[in-house]
Amino acid sequence: MDKLRLLFSKTGRAVYISHLDLMRTMTRAFLRAGMRLKYSEGFNPHPNISIALPLSVGCESNCEIMDFKLIEDRAPDEILRLLSDQLPEGIEVIDVYEAQRKVKELKWLRVGGRFEYDDRDIAAMTKSLNEFFSRESIVIQKKTKRGVGESDITCAIKELSFEEFGDVVYMRGLISAQEPTLNPELISDALHQLAPEIAPDFAKFKRLEVFDESMEVFR
Repeated sequence: MDKLRLLFSKTGRAVYISHLDLMRTMTRAFLRAGMRLKYSEGFNPHPNISIALPLSVGCESNCEIMDFKLIEDRAPDEILRLLSDQLPEGIEVIDVYEAQRKVKELKWLRVGGRFEYDDRDIAAMTKSLNEFFSRESIVIQKKTKRGVGESDITCAIKELSFEEFGDVVYMRGLISAQEPTLNPELISDALHQLAPEIAPDFAKFKRLEVFDESMEVFR
């Protein structure tokens, strides 16, 4: 097998593991499991592993994808079993299989969110959130590699809705994963910048599923 793909979840306390530390965690897990990763060539060789969409610290996910290469052949079910025994709490291997599709084909991301308010009317917040994100244009200040610039996030939102449930507002959305990339946290940032009166006191997000351009589940 040339390139293998790992589908895994990152939940619970594991959400506080940074992307760089996650890469190190995965590398060590392979080592402890007795599976040798292929390394790049050159003056500074590094493990031949890559995670499709680096996850922000604090965000949960049920659909993380990591590509890797091993020196020796191993059956996917054996890799799943051996690796599962070595990963920390909160990181769970869901599937291991041969990578058939290029990561650049990944386009849409299904996300969920939980918005909490300390002392505001939940029904009123839900109504206002749905109205705010129905705007034709939502231009925010966004950090880029070149500094801070303006970005209209509506072009990266395919679906977005909010629903009241008890004392919490739940968000459900379908956003662009690549070209352009929309971090779910920018949804909360947009509110803090443009409509602080309905911005949540606490917001938490979770990746639920990934799709291609045609809305087929991406694997």
